Amino acid sequence: MSLFVTLAADILVAVLLAATIVTCLRLSRRISQLKGDEAALRQTIGDLMVATGTAERAIAGLRSAIDDGDRTLTTRIEVATARSAELAAQVEAGETVVLRIGAIVAQMRAVPARAEPSPAPRPAPESEIPAVRPEPASPNGERLGAAAAAALAMSERALARVRARAA
Repeated sequence: MSLFVTLAADILVAVLLAATIVTCLRLSRRISQLKGDEAALRQTIGDLMVATGTAERAIAGLRSAIDDGDRTLTTRIEVATARSAELAAQVEAGETVVLRIGAIVAQMRAVPARAEPSPAPRPAPESEIPAVRPEPASPNGERLGAAAAAALAMSERALARVRARAA
């Protein structure tokens, strides 16, 4: 029986040795795959680091652009506020002028119109004397009337503009 036990032990050792060799070959292939995957992983990590650096630079550039835009916008808002205040002051001054012109026109309307002296009776049409235009009672009266008419027209236009802005 000792021959049988020895032979069985040798066969068992040979089978276990064959199994070990097969397992070692499989492990060797897996290790080779892992090393290949490690190289690919290192390449991926390197690419990721480059992409991260690029993204950080892009973010810094965007922050700089946002800061520039913010400064520009702040400056423009300040200028617009100043212009708005100037326009408001000019509109207020214009309204004051319109009110003054309106008051002048109202005063001119309240003054009774002077009756012009009736012209002297004309001679008969037989005479060839050229017709002479009668002189106004006062040269200032005609000018005041023209100024009042111009002021009235100007105040109406200004009032129309104010109403158009309000609408």
